[in-house]
Amino acid sequence: MKSTLDEMKALVAVVDTGTVRGASEVLSITPAAVSRTISRLETKLETTLLSRTTRRMSVTSEGRVYLKRVRRILEEVDLAEDQLRVQKDKPSGLLRINAATPFAIHGLTSCISHYQALYPEVEIELNTSEENIDLVGKHTDIAIRIGQLKDSSLRAVFIGSSRIRILASPEYLKEFGTPSRIDDLSSHRLLGFSKPEILKNWPLIDESDKIYKATSSLLADNGEVIRHLALSGAGIACLSDFMTYRDRKNGSLVELFKGASLRIDQPIHAIYYKNSVTSLRISSFIEFLKRHLSIENNEFI
Repeated sequence: MKSTLDEMKALVAVVDTGTVRGASEVLSITPAAVSRTISRLETKLETTLLSRTTRRMSVTSEGRVYLKRVRRILEEVDLAEDQLRVQKDKPSGLLRINAATPFAIHGLTSCISHYQALYPEVEIELNTSEENIDLVGKHTDIAIRIGQLKDSSLRAVFIGSSRIRILASPEYLKEFGTPSRIDDLSSHRLLGFSKPEILKNWPLIDESDKIYKATSSLLADNGEVIRHLALSGAGIACLSDFMTYRDRKNGSLVELFKGASLRIDQPIHAIYYKNSVTSLRISSFIEFLKRHLSIENNEFI
């Protein structure tokens, strides 16, 4: 007997979620049904794919070899089905999107209405989170993530990139002066992120030939909060172009160290869980986002 697609999907779901219960939520079947499916698959293949103990589950060496091929098979099936649906269907249903607050405000709110004008049968639920979330546990279809990604079983589509710059308001510079050297920053008010640690790195090279690590007197875990602090004259900030493009254009924020700054671009990805057919609403929104988030000279993204 040959393996079925349902058996392959069950195996991938268990591996990707890490538990039978997690796989059951993804596949909308009972945990017992997932366990029976995996056991049936192992019987057909006459090998153990998953090593189970009371505390953890891991993939055997045979399972890793089989899993690699299975993922390719499922991807090809997904692609074939997607192409057929594009020809006869339109995106519809609920699309749940998660993004950090700044990107939701500056990157998504302006384009979601345009997407829904094209696809009026899609209902969108937009949630914000400043940290990575469990897509399955939070019932999220797409998560927008900025920065380098960790290795993951999730699928990532590159959307674009956004440069980080050192900025301050004209009011702040008028009161405290404009720093011309990196050493000058020690006497200024620096606005920074409380987490993650990498966001404390600014695009400058210090006297030790290392990336400058800002020591901030005022911290926040939300880029939009830091942006508003900078706009109010509270200090100097290092922020991404996608949230400060208009501020720089209208003069509300001024770029510092223009000639000395390194060009550091933060990648932007759309992340989604894929172990079965990717819905047309997910693929259509990602493609729409890739087209929408680009302007002349790539000054924004």
